This record gives sequence, structure tokens and C-alpha cells, in this order.
Amino acid sequence: MKKLINDPDDVVDEMLDGMVAAYPDRVRRLDGTNVLVRADAPVDGKVGVVSGGGSGHEPTHAGYLGEGMLDGAAAGEVFTSPTADELEEMIAAADSGEGVLMVVKNYEGDVMNFETAGEMVEMEGAEVAEVVVNDDVAVEDSLYTSGRRGVCGTILVHKAAGAKAAEGAALEEVQRVAQKVVDNVGTMGMALTSCVTPEKGEPTFDLGEDEIELGIGIHGEPGVERTDIMDADAITEELTETVLDDLDLDEGQEVVTIVNGMGGTPQMELFVVNRKLQEMLGDHGLETWDAWVGDYMTSLDMMGCSITVCAVDDELKELLGAPADTPALTVR
Repeated sequence: MKKLINDPDDVVDEMLDGMVAAYPDRVRRLDGTNVLVRADAPVDGKVGVVSGGGSGHEPTHAGYLGEGMLDGAAAGEVFTSPTADELEEMIAAADSGEGVLMVVKNYEGDVMNFETAGEMVEMEGAEVAEVVVNDDVAVEDSLYTSGRRGVCGTILVHKAAGAKAAEGAALEEVQRVAQKVVDNVGTMGMALTSCVTPEKGEPTFDLGEDEIELGIGIHGEPGVERTDIMDADAITEELTETVLDDLDLDEGQEVVTIVNGMGGTPQMELFVVNRKLQEMLGDHGLETWDAWVGDYMTSLDMMGCSITVCAVDDELKELLGAPADTPALTVR
């Protein structure tokens, strides 16, 4: 498979250097690490909000560094958790003395390394809290998780927690609103094709020309069903009904939705999915407060999408609508 890379062993390092070169006034790299932080980190008087995980999901995570979202983002190798040592450096760099919230996707390597890093910085006197995002409604346990996987709903956690921190809220309040998003969000994805990792150079899994995978993970983990290809409306119905069944929302509930591309899907197709999604929400008596469409959490070059639905109240609407200025997301 053809890719715009040099040596596969250098792709994460070169990606991070390229990002700093693109946004030198917004992000900086901690020397000798694969950690990026806000250029002005740590921000005085503000709780730090940090995240991280394997590379290959861009713009997650470093694309959300900046005002109103993340203070630090650690990049592991492709589909591999960052090390505890690098996470420790990230947390320390984001800590202004007000404490740090760690936003962790529910993958065993991420959870273990973040918890180890949190313990290490706590031994140095820092205050740390954590939320674990597990919004994937498709699979209860998988190759990399105990419990549900953390996927695109994580971006809404970053946004709400980052906005609360920007208000000057205490760590326990920032953690509270982050958990509130976790408790009210669900996501399900699908794949038209496998992704191709730089190191392997060939599809991660076999998917026939006339097959799709429903419930796929962001690393190419198996889904819940491999089936014959369906049209966009039928796929949207499968994903949306599963998410709504899980959330069990009351009629009249306001929601935020995300139609997320997996890295190789044209926006044309994502908007086709969004058309059907919004029609279905209306049929269920739900009201869309905001709808996001684009690539927010990808799986390299995978063709496919995920659908996220999050129930919102006045507090979450205020936080999700608050200003943010990051490379991948701007809210004014």
C-alpha cells in the first residue's frame, strides 16, 4: 500500500515535528518525548486537562490542544499506549498547581499507564483526577478492553472538561462535568475497509469487496457483525438504533450528534449519513441542539464512520458551546 511516509519507525516523531512546525504559536513539544502541550502550559489558575493514546487517530489527541480544550496530549506509537514516563512528564507540564484531570479512553494499556503516571505525580505532591471514557455501545469486552471501548465521544469529554477548566473551576468540578458527558454519550462505528498501519503496510484485517463490519473499533478490532454491504441509510439505521437503544432517551430530549469519519471517508458520504441520522432523531422525538460532521477520531485510512449521540442539558450546552481555539476544533 502506498503511503506518504519515510521510515515507518520515524512516522510518529516526524508527525509531531510537523505539527509543531504548523502551529508553533499554539503547541510545543516536550524535549525527548512524544508529548505536545499548549504553548502557554501550564496556565496559571487553571486545572490542567490532559489526554493521550496511540497515534493513528488524528486529529485525536494533539489536534485538541489549546484554549477551551486540552493542555497536554501524549502520542504513543501507532495504536500503542504512551508510556507511563511520558504521561508523567505531560501531567507535570500541564499542572499549574490547581490539579490535572486525565481523560482516558478505556483501553487496558491506556488505563494502566495513566494510572501509573497519576500515582507517580501524586507522590510528588500533585493533585490528579481521572475519567475513563467508554462510549462504544457495540462491544462490552474486546481484545484491548475490559468493558466498553472509548471512542469518538471522548472529544465531547475534552470539550466540556476543557471549558469548565477555562472557567477556573476546581478539579472536582472539572471531573464532574467530564463524567457527566461519559454518562450521557454513546457511539457505534462501522468499516467499509480495513486500515493499513505504516509498519505492516497491508490491511489489518480481511474484509471482502462486498462486506462491511458493524461495531468496529478504532484499531480495527472486530465488531459485532460482518455483513453484506448496505446502502448509507441502512447503515445509519443500524448504528443509530443501537446507540439510541443504549441511551434510552426520553422524548423531547436535546442531543449533540457527531458523524465521524474514520480517516478515508469523503465528507460527501458523511453528510449523507448525517441526513438520515437527523431524520431518525426527529422520528424518535429527539431534538438536535448541535450536529458535528467530519474527522474527529480516525483509524488511519479506514473507510467508514461512527455515530455519536450525547444527551445534553443547559450545563452541557453551555460548556460544549463555549469558546475553544485548537488546531482541529474552533468554537467562537
